[in-house]
Amino acid sequence: MVNDFEQLVGGAWLSQRYGFETALPLTTTSRIGGRRATQTSEGRVTETYVPAMRPEPTLRGHLTFHLKHEAPNLELLSRLFESCPPDEFTSWIDNEPTGQYARRAGFLFEWMTGRELPVHAALSGPTIDAMDGEKMVVATEGLAIVNKRWRVRDNLPGTRAFCPVIRQSAAVAQAMALDIPALIHALAAEFGEDVLMKSAVWMTLRESKSSFEIEGEADKLDRIQRFADVLSRRTGGAAVPLDEASLAQLQSEILGRSTSLKGFGLRQSPVFVGETIRYQDIVHYVAPPSDDVPAMLDGLQVFLARTQGQSPVMRSAVVAFGFVYIHPLADGNGRVHRFLINDLLRRDGVVSAPMIVPVSALITHDVVERRAYDDILDVISKPLMRSVAGGYEFTPKPSTYPDGISSNFVFHKNAAARHVWQYLDLTQHVSYLSHVIERTIREDMREESRYLRSHARARSAIKDIIEMPDAQIDRVIRSMQANEGQLSNVLAKEVPELTRDGVWERLCELVRRAFEGGAQADTASTHQSQ
Repeated sequence: MVNDFEQLVGGAWLSQRYGFETALPLTTTSRIGGRRATQTSEGRVTETYVPAMRPEPTLRGHLTFHLKHEAPNLELLSRLFESCPPDEFTSWIDNEPTGQYARRAGFLFEWMTGRELPVHAALSGPTIDAMDGEKMVVATEGLAIVNKRWRVRDNLPGTRAFCPVIRQSAAVAQAMALDIPALIHALAAEFGEDVLMKSAVWMTLRESKSSFEIEGEADKLDRIQRFADVLSRRTGGAAVPLDEASLAQLQSEILGRSTSLKGFGLRQSPVFVGETIRYQDIVHYVAPPSDDVPAMLDGLQVFLARTQGQSPVMRSAVVAFGFVYIHPLADGNGRVHRFLINDLLRRDGVVSAPMIVPVSALITHDVVERRAYDDILDVISKPLMRSVAGGYEFTPKPSTYPDGISSNFVFHKNAAARHVWQYLDLTQHVSYLSHVIERTIREDMREESRYLRSHARARSAIKDIIEMPDAQIDRVIRSMQANEGQLSNVLAKEVPELTRDGVWERLCELVRRAFEGGAQADTASTHQSQ
């Protein structure tokens, strides 16, 4: 009976043969069986090929199969190049100096390891792409760089230090095709540009407040207002804040002077994401060492430069989630992470100033969405932490680092974790963010626009009865809603006209009609669209 290893082909075979396991589970496992079949379960695919497709049981055979038939797994390749003796590559390449898969393998080895293979044969053949754009997101056409040594077009979307992976699929194509301008235009057509622009102020403040709620700091009113101001001023302005100087400036504006940090900018200390339960620190995620951070941020900037013109949703997801996994700051990473979502959408021209898409509001105010946000972060963090189990400790005596942070956290498995950190698979994050943006615009932003339209109608109706400043009318409306239609003593003293016979009751009826009318109009609009 043939054992399971002998049935495996491609990436799964290479992993078994060279004795390593990827931290992130393989999304595709290929094997040999009786007939060609594809099975999908919980997002993972098992491809069964007929015996005639079995490659020779060598590095050459199975790496060729992986590059030809499977979406190249950069974490797997990184671990393979570390585990496999280089002479296996050189002998293959010397035997096939014109072969496209031999040259592609040689290029990827040198690109990922930074080591040159001692190839003796003269490399030649037509120029080929490093990666298949039908299997993964690659650099925009025209932005690939030809490697003359290997005659390979380097169309990888990042750098050796940080190259995110987005696998192509029907679900990802749908997510990347989300037409944000059309969604916003539909709101403007329904409620009017004036109402939509007024809602932009609320969206900015709500995004700030909700972002702090995610961090467990909903009571920090001064910080909430300060972050709202940052969102208003900085979104889409100047350069993308991914270099040390611009990040330091953005961090200082978000945190203000009420921080214990010695200085602003890139951290110079270790960091983990976790919590304390019964005086015990629980580690959920360990970020890359501080020495790696500058090069990784450079890789993120290269990704932006090399994917120009591609899906704004995809670019926004990669930059925002790539940033939060790199975790380059000692404090403020979460807020910058969510700032970057709107920053990229604005830069890519799909959301115009002064509008902000309040994605944090949806995440914080919907239990299912909050769980989904935690789950999408766990896509990377949980398998990574399983793979480095036992690789960290809390020493008895803390160390103080150049950025002023005192920490007793020590991580011993940076080398193993780099295979994941450098080549994050953010495929699911693209679909997740597309869903959140669409639902935020269709539901949250629509609800606020409806409220503002109804509020404007209520204001106008009140002015027909009693002339008052808008601010005072707003207090009247808030009081009605808070006190279930009862006139408060405070308001009665402030506006004596409200105590006249029938006036308060008449105003309550007008306000009720204004808001109920808006809700009925929305219901009719929803039925028509269906």
